[in-house]
Amino acid sequence: MKQEEDDYGSLMITTRRGFIRQMTYAGLGMAFAPLLQSAVSPDTIRHASIPADLISLGFWVNGKKQSLAIDPRVTLLDALRERLFLPGTKKGCDRGQCGACTVLVNGRRVNSCLTLAATCQQAKVTTVEGLAEGDKLHPVQAAFIKHDAFQCGYCTPGQLCAAVGLISEGKAKTAADIRELMSGNICRCGAYKNIVTAIQEVM
Repeated sequence: MKQEEDDYGSLMITTRRGFIRQMTYAGLGMAFAPLLQSAVSPDTIRHASIPADLISLGFWVNGKKQSLAIDPRVTLLDALRERLFLPGTKKGCDRGQCGACTVLVNGRRVNSCLTLAATCQQAKVTTVEGLAEGDKLHPVQAAFIKHDAFQCGYCTPGQLCAAVGLISEGKAKTAADIRELMSGNICRCGAYKNIVTAIQEVM
């Protein structure tokens, strides 16, 4: 009986402490609610993620004129994938180290994850979707297929754009040159030998 009374007493103390704690929190909430309501209005919450300083971007993508209103901090990669719905350009490391995001800007290969879209004003951007002419593959695309220069395919869009840019630059003369100048494009499947062979054939 004594034990039951002690247990009941402990339960009542615990319950009273919990009740007092809850009432304290409730009181604090009521006291600060007006301050919070005035500091953070519904409009502030609704528009918190919408930047007020959008810029107008006009450029050519795969031969088509595009106009976007974007945050100046948006990368070319995100503009292509999320605003123009061109998923061929891949987001790999997002640090310019893997080359999966390589596209051509005015014929030069760039890492689109490190390129601000705002810097491409009136530029001509080519992604992997724009390499072929209708049903006719670009010679580099055809060579990649012929020489089995890809496996999983994730890095392939960047590899293709980089290869097209490399050939147009005209700096590579040997297989060693190709390996060096394509070193920024990583193939995790290890299809490097076939990639070099495909590029050599087109060259």
